[in-house]
Amino acid sequence: MKSFALAAFVLLLGACQSLSPSSRPAVYQRTAWEHQQPGCQGSDCPLVNIDTVNFPDEPELNRLIDRGLLELTRESEGMPLPASLQSHERDFLAGARPGWSSYLQAKVLEQNGGRILVELSSYRFTGGAHGMPRRAFIDFDRGRKKALELRDLLLPGQEEAFWTKAGQAHQRWLTAQGVGEDAEFIATWPFQQTHHIALAKVGVLLMYDTYRIAPYAMGHPLVVVPYPQLNGILRPEFFPRGR
Repeated sequence: MKSFALAAFVLLLGACQSLSPSSRPAVYQRTAWEHQQPGCQGSDCPLVNIDTVNFPDEPELNRLIDRGLLELTRESEGMPLPASLQSHERDFLAGARPGWSSYLQAKVLEQNGGRILVELSSYRFTGGAHGMPRRAFIDFDRGRKKALELRDLLLPGQEEAFWTKAGQAHQRWLTAQGVGEDAEFIATWPFQQTHHIALAKVGVLLMYDTYRIAPYAMGHPLVVVPYPQLNGILRPEFFPRGR
C-alpha cells in the first residue's frame, strides 16, 4: 500500500512539474501615478492619471499594453502616437486648460488557460458636457506570444456563422436592457460588428465603443456569446476545459 501511495505521489509530482510555464498565472506589477499641471494650485488643476501593469516575464505583452494605452490618447485616427506615457503626460499638461483631465488604465481581468485578458480604458475631458471614454481588450496568448484576433479563434470559414450568433446575443442584450421591443431604438442603434473581441470564462466578449450600438448614457455595451452556441465555430482549443 505504501509503495502504491509513493508511486501515485511521484506521478502527481511529475504531472505538476510537466505543466508548461504559460499554464501558471503570470506575475505582474501595478504602477500608478497622478500628476497635475506644474505650478497650478486649486481644485480645477489639469491632471493626468495613469494606472497600468507590467509583466516581468512577458515583454511582448508589456509592449502591447503601452502601445494600446497610447492609442487611446489619440482623438482621431490621423494623430501621431505619443512616444511614451510620460510624453503624453507632458504634452497634455502643457496645453491643458483648467478642469481638463486624462485618465489611462490597464487592468487584468482574467488569467485562464495560458491566456491573459487585459482591459485598457481611458477617459479624456477637455471641456463640454462630458468627457470621452474609450476601451479596448488585449487577449494575450502566452504560448503564441501574441494578442488573439477573431481569425485566430475561429475554424476556417466560420466568420459569418460567428456573427450570426453574435447578432442573436445582441438581441438578448437588447432584451436585458429593456429595449428589445423598442423599434425606434433598434432602428437608431442597429447591430454592428466590432473588433473588440476576447475570450472570457463566461463566453466570447464583444465590447462596443460609445455611440456604436447604443447612446452615450449606456456606456460601452458588452455582448456575451456563450460557448455552447459556438460549437463547430470556435476552435476546440479555445473552449473552457472540463465543459
